[in-house]
Formats: sequence, C-alpha cells, structure tokens
Amino acid sequence: MGAATVAASTSRSMAVVAILVAASFLAAAMATAASPVPAIYVLGDSLADVGNNNHLPTILRADFPHNGIDYPGKKATGRFSNGKNSVDFLADNLGLASPPPYLALSSSSSSANYVNGVNFASGGAGVSNATNQGCPISEHCHLRENQDGQCIVFDKQIDYFSSVSASLSQSLGQAQATAHLSKSLFAIAIGSNDIIHYARSSSAAGDSPQPFVDALIQTLTAQLQRLYDLGARKLVFLGTGPVGCCPSLRELSATKNCSAVANDASVRYNAAAASLLSGMAARHPDMSYALFDSSAALLQLINQPAKYGFAEAKAACCGLGDMNAKIGCTPLSFYCSNRTSHIFWDFYHPTETTARMLTSTAFDGSAPLIFPINIRQLSAL
Repeated sequence: MGAATVAASTSRSMAVVAILVAASFLAAAMATAASPVPAIYVLGDSLADVGNNNHLPTILRADFPHNGIDYPGKKATGRFSNGKNSVDFLADNLGLASPPPYLALSSSSSSANYVNGVNFASGGAGVSNATNQGCPISEHCHLRENQDGQCIVFDKQIDYFSSVSASLSQSLGQAQATAHLSKSLFAIAIGSNDIIHYARSSSAAGDSPQPFVDALIQTLTAQLQRLYDLGARKLVFLGTGPVGCCPSLRELSATKNCSAVANDASVRYNAAAASLLSGMAARHPDMSYALFDSSAALLQLINQPAKYGFAEAKAACCGLGDMNAKIGCTPLSFYCSNRTSHIFWDFYHPTETTARMLTSTAFDGSAPLIFPINIRQLSAL
C-alpha cells in the first residue's frame, strides 16, 4: 500500500472518529435540552442511596442479593430495594440518568464530571450526626478510612457538595456554575432514621415528640441554609413517611399495629419542615421548593392497599422472622414471588412499585400531598 493510500485511509478513519465523537456530544446535548433541568443533586438516607454505602466499611449496605432482583440485569447496586428507588424514578420523569453515587465518582477519577448530577445519599444517615454513629464533623475524618463511620452523615454530605460546587466553578467558571446549580434540582430525603431511633428509645415513652422534632428542625434549618448558600435554588424535600408502619416497628407491637409515637413524630417533622421551607422562600425570593408529604401519601396505600393493587401492606417481602421483619433482606432471607403485591420490600424500605407510585404523585400531584407546587412545576421554573 502506497504512502498516499495510507494517508487517505488514515484521514478517512480520523474523519469517522470525529463524526462519532460529535454525534455522541450532540446526543448528550439533545438529552439535556429535552429535560427542564440540567441535573439532579441528591442528599439523604437509604431511601435515596444508589451505592454510596458500598464504599464504606459499614453493615448498612445493600450491595448483595436479594436486593436488586428486579433492577435491570437483576443487579444488587446498593439500592435498598428490589429495583429502582424514588430518585431513579424522579430522574426517569425528568428524562435524565439517575445521578451516580459520589463516592464512586470521587474514588475513580481526580477529574470527575459533576455537571450531570451527583447522589450523596447514604443509608443510615439522619439530620443528626449522632444517628447511626456517623463520623463527627469536628473530627474531619474520611469515612472510607473510619471504621466507626456507619454512614455519610448529612453534614458530611453537604461538605461533599461544597467540594462539588467548587469543582464546578473551576471547570465551568463561577457565573456558569452558579447558573447551572440554580436550574438544577436538589432532592432531599432525610429524617426517617432520626425518628426510628427516637421511637425505639426510652425517652419516647409517654412524652411528646415535639422537643425532639424542634431539635431536629433547628439542625435542619442550618443545613438547608448552607445548601442555599452553596447554590441550591430548587429544593425537592421528600418528607418522612409513616415510619411507624414499617414492618420493623410494627413487629415490636403485640397487635402488629403501627407505632403511634413514630407516626406522630413524622407528622410533626413534616409540618415543621414545611414551615421551615416556607420561611426560607420568604427570605430568599430566588428559592423555590416542593415538599412531598410522604407520610400522608404512603398512608393512603397502607390504609387501602387493595384500591392501589397491593395484597400485603404490613409484612416485608424480603426478610426473616415474624412479618419478615426480624432480619433484613440478605442472601439467606426469604422473599415473595410477586414484589408488586407488597408495599414494603424489607423491614424499612418500600418496593419498587411503591416508590414508583409515590414519585408519580410527587411529580404530578397536588396539595395537600405535594405543595406549594409539584415537581413538574418546580422543574419548569
């Protein structure tokens, strides 16, 4: 083959590569353009974790069967679910890929791409740094090296977002990074673990949960204000569900009834969070939010399961012991053959079907379940 022929062949190959690269960038640009928001940034607990805890030395993880049995490829990804969780469905509704776990991105590359969204949520996390013995922020420890850190506490998640915000400013420029974050959604699911720990404690016996809720909200106020200061402008706050009705707390009752203490705390917490967000929006006219009353929404399914296509509203699908609620979902656990018939997947978490229903209500529903606007309306602002 002559030099001219080789050169021509090389030139054609390079042209094909260039076309393919351009096509991939165009496809990505079109996908972004089709979505009303450029990215989703997620903070919270196991209801939103998509694999961060896989990277921690913790027992609070779900990267093993039977978790993920209905996820694409039947893969256990670290989601506390038989399939997708609410964050995945939120991303689906927005035409975006579900944001990847932060610890997977930060450990794989020094130049990670955060512009398409990131998930910081960690199973076990609470508003309080003491919940599930998270690493105290004052110690500035790195959780992947801290054997005592069972989860990424909420304050640490915000620390990680602060690093992401700085990285975006460096890669995009300050003005563009600010604009990008102001258009992005910030989905927050936090508070359930705090309430579960409170309901299991002796201090909950016979006392009003209001002082406990007030302390949580005081902490949450500073945390949400910090997120605002770091650039968050569109907040989706997924309030706590009726955690007293999860199989683990039902199982503690001789009658298998929901824990009234836990459910009372959830109602008070969601109401206080609504007041907090309303006050923030009044102080910051450039901030908008949608608050989902997960407690009321999930109780509809629990109280009238047949109406919504469920056959089992109390017991977990996967687990061991009474109501499958003594031990969580592990490779040794039993699991139900029809996951769509159960509201709960394991002793704390909803099934994929439940998560899909709840997210649909939050996305397109109306007050009093989602207010002052729904997620679709928030996205369009």
